[in-house]
Amino acid sequence: MRTTEQRVSTLEHVLEEFIIHTDTALNRLEREMEDFKDEMKVFKDEMSDFKDEMKVFKDEMSDFKDEMKVFKDEMSDFKDEMKVFKDEMSDFKDEMKVFKDEMSDFKDEMKVFKDEMSDFKDRMENSHKEMNKQWAALAKKMGTLDEDLVSPAVRPIINKYFGCDPIKKSIRELVRKDGESFEVDVLAVCEDKVFMIEVRATPRVNYVDEILEKADLFKKFYPEYEDKEVIPIFASITFPDNIVQYATKKGLYVMAYKEWEYMDIINFDEVSKKQH
Repeated sequence: MRTTEQRVSTLEHVLEEFIIHTDTALNRLEREMEDFKDEMKVFKDEMSDFKDEMKVFKDEMSDFKDEMKVFKDEMSDFKDEMKVFKDEMSDFKDEMKVFKDEMSDFKDEMKVFKDEMSDFKDRMENSHKEMNKQWAALAKKMGTLDEDLVSPAVRPIINKYFGCDPIKKSIRELVRKDGESFEVDVLAVCEDKVFMIEVRATPRVNYVDEILEKADLFKKFYPEYEDKEVIPIFASITFPDNIVQYATKKGLYVMAYKEWEYMDIINFDEVSKKQH
């Protein structure tokens, strides 16, 4: 009997322990289930966010694909335009080559033309010089040097070297006074100067002194020019060097053909320096 009671007591104790452990295990299981539910909820929320992100990603990928398609189309158009441009550049290069060839031919033609013009100019200058020689020889022979050669050159020469424009010009100006005659081959008058130009067909050294002496008498026969500076000039076709040097030394301007091109004062700078 006592043994049975002990056994019953032991069983009750074991059962009680089992129940306690079972309750504990169930409580722990319940807590774990709650935790699991919470984790599943978090997981579901995360999955929902992931789905949303995936949707956004898919939309962005779709937009990217559309943009890539547009880009590919634009690249295709660009390639076509580049092909057209290359073709145009190729045509342009061909045209430039033709242009360069034409320019080269044109330059060659221009060189030939310039050479021909240079030859023509040389011939014309030689012809002009020869004509001047013949004209001078004819004027010398006919005794018309003053009107045919000297007089036409007086106005531009006076304007060039003396800075004045003649208000009067005459050829073979002759005056008589007290029974004496005074003739000037070419007379040119400016506001403050009067030019006595003496023309000789064949220059000689003694003519230099004669012209200067004549200039000293000028105002005696032309008192109306008393307030003007008298500038004598010795004119001819050509002058030997010794006569030019002597005239320069005496301060007399010499007017002649310069290299058979035009009439000019050939010692202006030298005489001007002596007078200043």
